[in-house]
Amino acid sequence: VQLQASGGGLVHTGGSLRLSCAASGRTFSIFRVGWFRQAPGKEREFIAALTWSQQITHYADSVKGRFIIGRDNAPNMVYLQLNNLKPEDTAVYYCASGTYNNNYALRGSYPYWGQGTLVTVSS
Repeated sequence: VQLQASGGGLVHTGGSLRLSCAASGRTFSIFRVGWFRQAPGKEREFIAALTWSQQITHYADSVKGRFIIGRDNAPNMVYLQLNNLKPEDTAVYYCASGTYNNNYALRGSYPYWGQGTLVTVSS
């Protein structure tokens, strides 16, 4: 499975962005897609996850109510809608995919990763 994340950019506090994750290759094997982010000097952290078929969603507490993960109308695309952005949301955002029903919040549950897209929120 190959993943390509896009849609990052510079936005002011309170603004919105929509990130996209395009999956290709053995997409039939995808059980779940997750989004993680890594801020400078910090560990990569879980943000949101979506099961590929049933579209069950999970969110980190830090983004619940502000971010939305979903399947796009385009085939094999997952989006992450970022709303009411804060400076602490500044990070490189990664999408990843997993084949099994493992713990959705663990990096190790996702063997396939995209290259990341930078989101910068100015105060």
